[in-house]
Amino acid sequence: MPFFERRHILAGSLTLPLAGLLPSAQARAAESRGSFEHRLRPTVHTGAERWTLAERMARGGVAGAAIAILRDGRVHSATGHGVCVAGRAAPVGPDTLFSVGSVSKVAAAALCLKLVALGHLDLDRNIERWLKRWRVPAGPAGDSTAITLRMLLSHTAGFNVHGFQDIAPDAPMPTLVQTLDGAAPALNKPLERIDAAGTRSRYSGGGYMIVQAVIEDALGAPFGSAARRYLFAPLGMKRSRFDAAPAADTPDIAHAHDRDGKPVALPRGWQSFPELAPSGLWTSANDLGRLVLALGASYRAPGGFLPQDLAVDMMTAVSPGSFGPGPRLAGEGVARIFHHAGANDSYKAYIEGNLVTGDGLVIVTNGANGDLLGDEIRNAVSDAFSWPGDWSVRTAPIATASISDGFVGSYKRRTDQSLQLAGILDTGFSADQIEIARSAEGVRMIAKGKVRKLVPVTGNRFVVPDAYIPAGTLQLSFDRGADRSVRSLTVIGGGGTLLFDKVQT
Repeated sequence: MPFFERRHILAGSLTLPLAGLLPSAQARAAESRGSFEHRLRPTVHTGAERWTLAERMARGGVAGAAIAILRDGRVHSATGHGVCVAGRAAPVGPDTLFSVGSVSKVAAAALCLKLVALGHLDLDRNIERWLKRWRVPAGPAGDSTAITLRMLLSHTAGFNVHGFQDIAPDAPMPTLVQTLDGAAPALNKPLERIDAAGTRSRYSGGGYMIVQAVIEDALGAPFGSAARRYLFAPLGMKRSRFDAAPAADTPDIAHAHDRDGKPVALPRGWQSFPELAPSGLWTSANDLGRLVLALGASYRAPGGFLPQDLAVDMMTAVSPGSFGPGPRLAGEGVARIFHHAGANDSYKAYIEGNLVTGDGLVIVTNGANGDLLGDEIRNAVSDAFSWPGDWSVRTAPIATASISDGFVGSYKRRTDQSLQLAGILDTGFSADQIEIARSAEGVRMIAKGKVRKLVPVTGNRFVVPDAYIPAGTLQLSFDRGADRSVRSLTVIGGGGTLLFDKVQT
């Protein structure tokens, strides 16, 4: 894939200026609950787009959504919108149960760090110390580095298996060991070390299955039981559970819907997610709000759910990526946030917490287009509460026709680039060659056969409006010299940069 697919990624930081100040006390007092619901807009926008939440849910076929807004370390509002099942009178509320995809990883990481705090685990010791049912495979030639929990939680251990397929309600589910081995009925490849440990940022849901194995083997208890005891109960997350397949009679649960808004995974109404640590959490907007608040509070002061030094560790990126042990990190100063998105086929979710202000956001949806809706909700909330660090791009007419002919051509990815500078683009932007073309409609990029529109933001810099970079945008900057020739371009996004040299003809 040429760049990030929404099913998988989900967030990182962008190396664009981050502006804005904390809202004044008067501005905070003037805010009205629900004011965001008429402010939805895209991330790349002209300033004219304004939609209501109801309009965008209807357009995207998203049956239901629950949203919790956090302010100053407290729940500001928690609301439900739409229904649990299209065509039925079953309203969504802030305690309705949703599958949250890869947001599960943040909860799994919080559990892991709690066990570190209690002395059951260690972030930096060889995980072979605890594993009993599975052995870590050998690394690439010449790499004998021990694998640690810190590597696995930050996606720097070098493992494959980005994510997992949803499983139909009547299909067999694999055991943990079958998933690790890629053995039937598992649908994934076997877990393998494909990069030298600690050298690359490669998102791996498979790595979180290893974390699950470590926790279960260290405690001698199922992962779900460990989460109930050490995470959900202390935080009051009463509806939450790591559950491969909640029972058909589970009350107040959001059903799955496809991109047309039609119920799927029938007759039960939701798929199975046996990969618990990476994608098997079922939870509510209220419960996720409790998790976000607890992690932020632990970071800002001692005496929280996690020891403060461990929370600071969690909220510090592990090079060369933008993940700490668990969440993605983005922004600077007063705009510093931790966040993560989640995407199973029919459920999309997003969480965010500001490490300085205690503000934050939880979005859970039960529609296949819920990721697009979530972006627009996040933009609306940011606008409504004047959050610092908005990563949106507001475009305006910019005259590039006189120079854009020089941008046209083939560009090949440079092979000798720093993995530190590339960051998540190293493995997230997988096109080795891209084409730039120009037509009457403007400048286009063709990567792996897919054509994407480029919108100018300066004379030589363009944003890709329909490419997903978590907590940012994907941009291309054409490197135009004093002789007016273009010899290379730079791809920018997610805190990383990649250089492409123009193929000379």
